[in-house]
Amino acid sequence: MMFTSSMTHLTAVVLKKDSDAVTKALLQLGALDFVRVSELSGGSDARIRSVQASVSSARIIENRRRIEMIMGSGSSGGSQEVLPVLDNLQNLNLQDLNLLNLDEIEKKLSEISSRSQEIKEEQRLVQQEIHKFEDMIRQLSMYGSSESITAQGLRKSSEYSFLTIQTGTMLSVGVSQFEKDLKAYPSVSLITGTSSDKTSMLVISLKKDEKQILRLLDASGWMEGEIPLASSPEQNVKENALSDIQNQIVILKEQQASLHNQYQAFIDDRREWFQTSWSLLRINELFYRIQSFFSATDRTVLFSGWLPTELKAPLELVLYQAAQRRCFLEWHEPGEITKETKGRVTVPVQLKNPGFLKPFEMLVKNFSLPEYGSIDPTPFVAVLYLMMFGLMFGDAGHGLVLVLLGFLGKYIFRKSSDSKKKLSVLILYCGLSAIVAGVLFGSYFGHPLFPPLWFNYHAIIAGHPSGNIGVQSIYDILLITIYFGIAVLGTGLILNWINLVRKKNWMKLFFDKAGITGGWMYGAGVYTGFYFVHHLYKTLPGQTFLLIGFGIPSLLLLSKEPVQLFLDRKAGHKVQEISVSFILTMLMEWIVELLEVFSGYLANTLSFMRVAGLGIAHVSLMIAFFQMAHMADGPGGEYTVWSYLILLAGNILVIALEGLSAGIQSLRLNYYEFFSKYFSGSGRAYSPVSIRNRV
Repeated sequence: MMFTSSMTHLTAVVLKKDSDAVTKALLQLGALDFVRVSELSGGSDARIRSVQASVSSARIIENRRRIEMIMGSGSSGGSQEVLPVLDNLQNLNLQDLNLLNLDEIEKKLSEISSRSQEIKEEQRLVQQEIHKFEDMIRQLSMYGSSESITAQGLRKSSEYSFLTIQTGTMLSVGVSQFEKDLKAYPSVSLITGTSSDKTSMLVISLKKDEKQILRLLDASGWMEGEIPLASSPEQNVKENALSDIQNQIVILKEQQASLHNQYQAFIDDRREWFQTSWSLLRINELFYRIQSFFSATDRTVLFSGWLPTELKAPLELVLYQAAQRRCFLEWHEPGEITKETKGRVTVPVQLKNPGFLKPFEMLVKNFSLPEYGSIDPTPFVAVLYLMMFGLMFGDAGHGLVLVLLGFLGKYIFRKSSDSKKKLSVLILYCGLSAIVAGVLFGSYFGHPLFPPLWFNYHAIIAGHPSGNIGVQSIYDILLITIYFGIAVLGTGLILNWINLVRKKNWMKLFFDKAGITGGWMYGAGVYTGFYFVHHLYKTLPGQTFLLIGFGIPSLLLLSKEPVQLFLDRKAGHKVQEISVSFILTMLMEWIVELLEVFSGYLANTLSFMRVAGLGIAHVSLMIAFFQMAHMADGPGGEYTVWSYLILLAGNILVIALEGLSAGIQSLRLNYYEFFSKYFSGSGRAYSPVSIRNRV
């Protein structure tokens, strides 16, 4: 857990007749991160050629994705819930790989896609009709109150809208057919009066359908005219029209729901076929992906790759069994491969942390992967991130809210991607950190319900005694964060030294600004700074200390280039000749590096004061909201409803804004202050071809 996982490299040769059995064994173990043999040899060996797959991998992937798309659209939870778990594919036999019939799958998928598109097209058309009727409602709603609108007034108003309103009479015998034909268009027809042979009607439709509606009216013996208001003095035209449209929308939505259920049933009826076909496609896809890394001679197959050292023995066993010991395995240390390939082949990186650290591993990977063989910063990030967050967001009540949000997120995203689940757990951890800090500061939703175990943060900001003789003012809080920053930067330097020792990079270890020389000067600078403050900003340490603390390490930094020149010349490398230009360049680089050491370390240390700044802002906001709540007090100083609403809104605002700010600033301090001292983000993720990996 302290360092990235130890890796070893395998180069293997097997007989061609055993290649399928070996491929299946590699797939089932799922441990090898493949490297093409051509990368090892530099692509110069003409005797080695790539293995050509008997089936197009592109076709397999395309059909697998088509199934996922169809299953995802037919499932409320997405394709991941309805497709088989890849772990269940481990027991597939070699014969199962031969069951794949791409032509048959493609034919079946085409039939399914065709039918599903028909249903979706029906859904689209129904949705269009719903939108049209909703647009009619919006248009009708603009014409004043329903009590004041008559058919004549509504018709006059429609001149400036997207609606066409026809009033008149038609033969009663044609009404039924007309209304039947009218259903093909978004429209409303209202019968406003009847006689023995004629029916008075009002027809509302969209202007874009006006010509088609007029043809229907003409075919029904339509005679345009105004509706006699005397025949229906109490008639509410607008209200009736709106009611009729609403009823039609309800019918259309029921039709939409029926189509959705029809599509869902259509997909569910074929679920077993989808799962079986997807399994075959996925296992064949992985099978041929492995073989795409193979190289071949006339009678043999070669492959190579990386795997964690602890999996070396299991891989040997399965390969010997699959090839019936007709194989040759050659193992190499990472240094041998990188040296032989001159850096063309890089060692993959695997971070191996327990489950409870996975959210913080996510933060590390979000920045970059560490270099192979270096320290895995995950455990340190976990501790420092939570400490920073707690100091900036120290309230037990607010922390409890975050814990509940974390649990809620875990429940909501239990079937979602790992990143969302990890983020939920991270919020939960931050909430626990805030609870611990809140108990130390005695803060519970901004109120001191219980005595603090460390000091009363709110009392200090309000100008009252803190209950701790060692922390009495804001300056003491700032000093705590400076001490914290010094500890973090010192930890980063030590981790850097450990990395450099493991890499045997002695020059950087002794002469780099983040090496022993830089740490030496930083330690001297910290002592000098505190000495200067304690002596009322008037006195520096003695000359002997300044010479040892700054003079000697400065000279060591100046000697870096000459020492490197000497070592290169001794190793037989081509070196630059010593000249005036070389000396001037060396002096300029030395001055710049000294400035970077002094200004950089000072800025890095003072940057941790933002931890105190966010903490002070958090407390100040809560004090401000309590004062605002008191301003809304009732007679006798009792809280009113408004007081409680102010406190509720204040707590919500502080949790949202301060929680986000504390999370971002904690991440920033880790990335830019802590990581900059030791982290080399040049790693490539270990990515084996395995049936256990999610698509």
